[in-house]
Formats: sequence, structure tokens, C-alpha cells
Amino acid sequence: MNSEFPSNQKFTKESLKKQFRLSEYLAEKIISSVAFLSITIIVLIFVFVFKESLPIFNFGKTQEPAKTEINAGAKQETYGSAPTTETKQETYGAPTEDLKQETYGSEPEVLTDTKQETYGDVVAEPISDTGSDNSTDLATKTTEGADKTWSTFGTTEWVPVSEHPRFGLLGLLIGTLKVTVIAMLIAGPLAILAALYTSCFASKRKKEIIKPIIEMLAAFPSVVIGFFALIVLASFFQNIFGYESRLNAFVGGVAMALAAIPIIYTISEDALSAVPKTYTEASLALGASKWQTAFFVILPAATPGIFAALLLGVGRVFGETMIALMATGNAALLSSNPFESVRTFAATIGAEMAETVFGETHYSVLFFIGSLLFIFSFALNAIAEFYVKGKLIKKFQGK
Repeated sequence: MNSEFPSNQKFTKESLKKQFRLSEYLAEKIISSVAFLSITIIVLIFVFVFKESLPIFNFGKTQEPAKTEINAGAKQETYGSAPTTETKQETYGAPTEDLKQETYGSEPEVLTDTKQETYGDVVAEPISDTGSDNSTDLATKTTEGADKTWSTFGTTEWVPVSEHPRFGLLGLLIGTLKVTVIAMLIAGPLAILAALYTSCFASKRKKEIIKPIIEMLAAFPSVVIGFFALIVLASFFQNIFGYESRLNAFVGGVAMALAAIPIIYTISEDALSAVPKTYTEASLALGASKWQTAFFVILPAATPGIFAALLLGVGRVFGETMIALMATGNAALLSSNPFESVRTFAATIGAEMAETVFGETHYSVLFFIGSLLFIFSFALNAIAEFYVKGKLIKKFQGK
């Protein structure tokens, strides 16, 4: 009987040695290079974001804003009637001597030699409404130091553009947590129960229809979901509950739940399908019904995967920008009422980054918020990777 290999062939160390193939070598190097490049890009992004937030860590130092000087020979043009020397500022209510007007934005330096050219009534000598002492204050105006900026982080006021800016992160943090909790309370049970039905009760044909439809929701752009919440959901829930704020934490949470459901559903369904069929057969053989098997056998066995799905859903909601920007009302209010407007970390960055001046405190604080979001997302993924796959899986395996 003829055999494919000769019977006297001997396997030696050299014959069993892996032969060099150029295609396999190139494929291996390309894959490793792409993986290394992805890690490097993530590290560089974090370094850049943290680097831009470093100025707020310079305690005790002050930062002088750029001044707009007016040449001594230049004449200032004004339109309309200018105030005379005897004109007094009109006030409303009880006057206060020590009251100092809070200004927004930067003011140009006023020089004493400036002459005023007017159209209409001409005056000989223009004066400032607040007195001659303010010209010296404007010339020596400086912003608050980094230590003063840090002291405002624990407040609830978010007023980044003013003479005395306040960067209260507490209101933004509470708003972000409110929207995240509402979204997870809606998305978590719906996604897990849908995954349980698809895995344990649905037929093969129904599973082929339900799973792609739910996963297709993940392909919807977040701006489309935000626009749907702004136009449809906000009016719908306001007509039902009758609250005053049309855009609030509840509407934003419902909209973000629509974005988190596909992620939680997909990972939970994979975890439930990965449970060995022997668990189901043993439970049914002992007399348990199908729903008892699903809730008391399959669901607990898939807890590690479901826990990881919930963590990834929290990360998706916590860092969402467009939905929060369009559906939450963007008001940094510190309240436990879910039907009041809120403002999140991500929405604050998206709304104000384009309007900040490069290098100013407001600019650095926004990058500091971005660093917090990056650290939070990284921590969630690390917990899902090491804790879930480590301790929980060993616990269910009895190790």
C-alpha cells in the first residue's frame, strides 16, 4: 500500500524548525507596528491634553493679559453725543460707594493724553464714568493666579469670562453624574433583558432580525440622536410631565440611553451566548422552567461580561458631547431634580473651546476637564479588563 510519506523519513530538529516566509514576516511586522502606533497615539493625545492644562498648576504666579495700547497722538472717534464734564452716571436703586462694576472680556488701556473726536456735541475733556483712579487700575490689571483658580473648583458657579472668573466644577460634575445615572437606569435593564431574550428565548430567525436592528442604532451619529431629542423627545416628555424646563437632565439621559443600548446589548448578548449549553441542559433536567434557567442560571453565569458591558456603557455616556450639548439645557445648576437643566463636562468643552483665547486660564481649565474625562474613561476600561476578567471569572470558575 502506497503512502504519501515514505516510512523511513525521520523528523530532525532542523526539519521541524520553522521556515522563513517573507509574507508571514511582513504581516507580523505590520500588525505589531499598527498596534504600537495606536498605543503611541493614545499616549501622545493624553500628553498633549495634560500639557495644555499645566498652567493652572503654577501656584502663586499671575498671568498678565495682553493690553491694547492707544497711541498718544491718535484721536478716538465716537458716534452720537458724548457726555459732558458735569454728566453723572444714572443709577437704579440704592447707590453703593464701594460697588465695583464687573466687566467681561479685556479692556483697552486708557491713556491720559488721548483726545476725543466727536460727531455732534463736542466736549473739551472726556472723563471716565467711574473716576480717574480706574485708568491706573486698567493699566496695571492682572488676572488671578493659579492658586485662586484652584480655589474656585469646589464652587457651583461657572463664570469663566469675567473680571473675577469662577470655574466651579462641582455643578458640572453633578450634572454629568445625573445624566449618566438616568441614562444607565434606562439603558441597562432594557439592553440586558433584550440580550437575554435574544440569547435564551428567541428563535434563530428572530435572532437574525433583532440583533442587527439593535446594533444598527450604534451607527447613528450622536448629532442625529441629539436633534431627535431636541425636537421630539423634549416636547413629548414636557407634555406628559408638565415641567418648566423643556431641556433637562431627564431628556438628555433618555437620549444618551439610546446611544448606550447598542454597546451594552452587544457585549451582554455575546456573554450570554458564551455560557456553556451544559448549564441550560442541567437546569432543565432538574425540572427548572425555561425562564428560571435564564434568570437564575444563565444570567448569573454571564455576570462578568454583563458587568463589563455596563462599564463601557457608562464610559460612552460620560464622554458624550453632542447629545449633552443639544438636549440637557446647558445650565450648570446644582439640584437633585432630574427635570432641571444641567451641564456636563463634555458639553462644556464642546461649547466653549472655540471661544477661548489661547493660553488663558479658561483655555487651560477646559483642557484640565478633558484630562479628567480621559482618566475616567481609562480607569473604566482598566477595571473592565483586569477586574472582570481576573477576579470575577476566577470566582465563577471556582478557582
